[in-house]
Amino acid sequence: TVSGRTLSLGSPGCRRVGPSTGWRIMATAVIILRPLRRGAAWVGKRLLSEAGGLRRDWWRQAQVFGKLTLFRRGLALSAVSYLGYEAYNSISHSAVVHASVKVEEIIEQADYLYGSGETEKLYQLLTQHKNSEDAEILWRLARASRDLAQLSSTSAEEKKQLVYEALEYAKKALEKNESSFAVHKWYAICISDVGDYEGIKTKIANAYVIKEHFQKAIELNPKDATSIHLMGIWCYSFAEMPWYQSKIAAMLFATPPTSTYEEALRYFHKAEEADPNFYSKNLLLLGKTYLKLNNKKMALLWLTKTRDYPAHTEEDKQVQKEALELLNSI
Repeated sequence: TVSGRTLSLGSPGCRRVGPSTGWRIMATAVIILRPLRRGAAWVGKRLLSEAGGLRRDWWRQAQVFGKLTLFRRGLALSAVSYLGYEAYNSISHSAVVHASVKVEEIIEQADYLYGSGETEKLYQLLTQHKNSEDAEILWRLARASRDLAQLSSTSAEEKKQLVYEALEYAKKALEKNESSFAVHKWYAICISDVGDYEGIKTKIANAYVIKEHFQKAIELNPKDATSIHLMGIWCYSFAEMPWYQSKIAAMLFATPPTSTYEEALRYFHKAEEADPNFYSKNLLLLGKTYLKLNNKKMALLWLTKTRDYPAHTEEDKQVQKEALELLNSI
């Protein structure tokens, strides 16, 4: 008891409350009450109020004794500062946990919609979180923007807007997390898409940047079939590059980017090994690459697999149509 005030924790035989003992009692009270997160703000307020009165009483005692009692660990913090920090820390931790759970929920919903082919709903969901600081949300938003741009129902003007929008989201995701293979993959894809609107010079000038990010994605996740497939497309594109584009490349680089159909084929097969039948376009490109190498037997094998691939998306249907046309031409 100090100046008529009594602080009890409900335990019998509680000693006289002096400055040093009082600090320990209140610290114990905070530790006991800390897990009760819903009542953290109310508890903090009550304790702060009690601490204010006790602090004034102890200050009078300190003037008599000529010194202030320090914390057992030597910290010269006031009760108000200590209790305020504990209440804040409890509430802040709860907020961080809540934010983390919310991000996980958004990602779970987004992945479900993506797997269901609900492109428009996915885009609508993720654009609500376009100001997110989380790279996992941002790269998914870049992917959703690009997928929406690929739909036949999307106008040419909207497609261009979505392509540039996707690049901005991918760029922001890369700034937030350079250790994510998916971020590198979608950043490279989006750079390539934008090149379609900025001319052949820009597209070729970005070639090494695109290759670098695809390779980084593969390095971070060697089992990601899509990244491997995209590296194969990069090789295929430069293997069939027309002579006039090769001239432009020679003007832009001391060592222009080049590749071969054999190298592209290795990547396409490697992607198929990582995840068999994961993508209709990988099957198509295996068939087309074998045709480029004049191996009709293997071309027929892979083009037939492409034709028989179950079509789930608009792209699958377009790929099937191209495979059927090539089969009829052989």
